Amino acid sequence: MVRRTRFDDSDCPVARSVDAIGDWWSLLIVRDAFDGSRRFGEFQRGLGVAKNILAARLRVLVDGGVLDVVPASDGSSYHEYVLTPKGRDLFPVIVALRQWGEGHFFEPGEPHSEMVDRQGGRPLRALEVRSADGRRLDPDDTAVVKVDQLGTPAGAVPE
Repeated sequence: MVRRTRFDDSDCPVARSVDAIGDWWSLLIVRDAFDGSRRFGEFQRGLGVAKNILAARLRVLVDGGVLDVVPASDGSSYHEYVLTPKGRDLFPVIVALRQWGEGHFFEPGEPHSEMVDRQGGRPLRALEVRSADGRRLDPDDTAVVKVDQLGTPAGAVPE
């Protein structure tokens, strides 16, 4: 079996995030958790994923602090999976993926699920990246400051 490359010690936040989530099944589990799924069977029915794969992905998400296992809300002997604060912080990621998919993988007028504001029932405004002073930023407006081997930003003077 081929070992998966790990990025949990990378200096890149994107690499560490991808390492923590793992794969598409994990993101779809998180999506379904936002949609209200809480039990193993609900995730399995909604995703159509094999039980062994689902069990493994749930274990990774629990071990990574994205989901928590709690007693069933109905008092039964089952347990449920709930998003932790760390998991809830994935909400903008799920919205961004949804909006990207809506813009690139559906023909105009093609029906698809839609995320709406519960209060008004209207679609969400497109996510935007903003600077600290509120300006809208595009990729050309940003730069990644790499760290050197000492862990300081490149070009910074160590104290």
